[in-house]
Amino acid sequence: MIKLENTEVVGWEHAIRGMRNPMNSWEKSDSYPCTILNEITEENRKYRCSGCKNEFVGKPNCMVIGQNDHDLMMRLRNSGTDHRKFMRMIAVYLDITAPLYWWKEFDTYKVGTVANSCSTMHKISAKEFTLEDFSHEHLDDEFECVKNHAADPYDGDFKTSIGILLDTIEGLNWWRSQYLHQKEINAGTERLKWCWWQMIQLLPSSYNQRRTVMLNYEVLANIYKSRRNHKLDEWVDLCKWIETLPYSELITGIKN
Repeated sequence: MIKLENTEVVGWEHAIRGMRNPMNSWEKSDSYPCTILNEITEENRKYRCSGCKNEFVGKPNCMVIGQNDHDLMMRLRNSGTDHRKFMRMIAVYLDITAPLYWWKEFDTYKVGTVANSCSTMHKISAKEFTLEDFSHEHLDDEFECVKNHAADPYDGDFKTSIGILLDTIEGLNWWRSQYLHQKEINAGTERLKWCWWQMIQLLPSSYNQRRTVMLNYEVLANIYKSRRNHKLDEWVDLCKWIETLPYSELITGIKN
């Protein structure tokens, strides 16, 4: 499971100006800020930015990229990373909620990214754990286990994957209650830390964590190239989201 929210794309004016610096060709730039109202009508439709999707139209920092600038952008984009430095200046901000097993892979992208996460260290006991806190869309219930001949339901040791996760959630909540009790009676740092460690080391990698992330079009181009056919659904869904960004052809190389 991955949730992508509160997307904002900024830096177009600076990227275009910087892109034209090497040849002093600023006078050839034909892009301008988008001033379209949020409501698209027949009267103003002809002024709509062709690269924007509905969710970006009329938002601050949106740009209408002119034909001259767009042609140069695509030429530089196709010439490789040495020539398309302007893409590093187009920044994307968003909130991502995804499981820890996906964040471990995302963290390989260190250059050109910044992230602030919700803290398991400080807030792991803030709320009761529920099934919705975990990515579990591929976990088998009893019906799926039998259908796939993965287990015999009449076996005394039979456990569904969902059942195992629910047992883990029950264990996490038990230790959470112990932590809160020790805190209430002022039991001391060592006891609190012991209960905290039980939650931290029991926490599955399917636990969903939210981070506010900043990255850029160059990073997204690398992600799209490497991950669009990945076995994890989260990467596939992220690449589909990339395709909805303004002028996503700069990232994907594919003109919509």
